[in-house]
Amino acid sequence: MNIRVIIADDNSFIREGMRIILNTYGDFEVLAAVADGAEAVDFCREHEVDVALLDVRMPNMNGVEATRILAEETKTKPLILTTFDDDEYIVDAVRYGAKGYLLKNNDPERICDAIRSVYHGHNVLQNVILDKLKLSLGENRQHEESPAIDKTLFTERELEVMSRIAKGLSNKEIAKELYISEGTVANYITSVLSKTSLEHRTQIAIYYLTGRIR
Repeated sequence: MNIRVIIADDNSFIREGMRIILNTYGDFEVLAAVADGAEAVDFCREHEVDVALLDVRMPNMNGVEATRILAEETKTKPLILTTFDDDEYIVDAVRYGAKGYLLKNNDPERICDAIRSVYHGHNVLQNVILDKLKLSLGENRQHEESPAIDKTLFTERELEVMSRIAKGLSNKEIAKELYISEGTVANYITSVLSKTSLEHRTQIAIYYLTGRIR
């Protein structure tokens, strides 16, 4: 079955260009291309959409607010596609349930791979976006523990895993640093997600750095 996609961008050139690009691939079905977040939300409420490709800065309703509503009210998975000047929106978008956050200067194949990854339940966050996320949270120093979180909720090993997620390390890199298997790392992440009711590792990073679930 094709991945059902909606595109929301107030720039008609980008919006229609992305529609054309996705339609050249056999595994995508572009159901609609709309000009703002409100139109995207309305469409997803009435139709079964797998992935919503959302710009951040749009009239009527921006991509962050659309992400929040889509995550709360529909089964559509929001994927943010934006530019370098949207730093202030990154944290909120991820907190509200964005499954991915990519820059528009990526090549089409990278964007298509991201849509596929999000559709299959994975989360996509470019390293450059993760770096900006840390800066926006005031993360300009290295540390092993965060005084903001309630450390009594977690085991010492869970805290060690969380601190490395906040630094942007992959499961493989965490496993190497802590001398444990990747499967064990995944188990610790699952435990942290269960204790916090978070959905993915990027939200864990935000929680570790800020102490806030939302």
